[in-house]
Amino acid sequence: MKKLILLIVAALSVAGVRAGVIARADSAYLADDFLTAAALYDEAIDSLGPSADRYYNLGNAYYRAGLPGMAIVSYERALRLDPTNKDIIENLEFVNSKTVDRIEQNSGLIGGATDRIASKLHPDTWALIAMVSFIIAMVGIGVYFFASAVALRKVGFFGAGILVVVCVVTNMLAVRSARRAAAADAAIITAPSVILSTTPRAPKDRSEEALLLHEGTKVFLLDSIAGPDNTWYDVRIDNEHRAWISSEAIEII
Repeated sequence: MKKLILLIVAALSVAGVRAGVIARADSAYLADDFLTAAALYDEAIDSLGPSADRYYNLGNAYYRAGLPGMAIVSYERALRLDPTNKDIIENLEFVNSKTVDRIEQNSGLIGGATDRIASKLHPDTWALIAMVSFIIAMVGIGVYFFASAVALRKVGFFGAGILVVVCVVTNMLAVRSARRAAAADAAIITAPSVILSTTPRAPKDRSEEALLLHEGTKVFLLDSIAGPDNTWYDVRIDNEHRAWISSEAIEII
């Protein structure tokens, strides 16, 4: 019994300490000490675990601290956890509107549309819709086999068919959404500006310089090579451009 009480007290103490981190972060933010607030929100994520609210607050602190690249990273991570949160969407769009580079990202007509639809809801929400559709479809099949009225049998048959299609599609969207949420295939440039290279090393001359990009630009990771000091990533900027960038200049979402 004493051990149980000690464990409860210890757990409550740890919870209090962790909750105190968020309170200190909020206080630092309200005092306009945004770098301290960002460090404390980051500490809260490490100790309490990731959540949309914590990444959202972290993004706000980074933006107010003058670090738009890290703000975008935080908002992107928050959006993966809560894709329907309007505050996160609006803040992400606002900070993106302040970036220097204007790059159109296209991932193909079908693939891009599927990703946009899948990202509208959390994977668990898509899975719930699929499960409910399946259950109602089974009810429709039962109506088709056991109802005596022809009209009801038609409703049961066609309704079940439509809901089976909905179940399959939403299951696919749930898988796609889950994969997108866990994917580590995109990064944000966090350096004020960086010259990308045609080779996996710092450009030695103008012939090895690919293009100049600025803080906040999103790139997509295609390959990587580990160097002695850092890792170099082969990245896609848009459908026409790809180049190499140092891991020191980006933060993977």
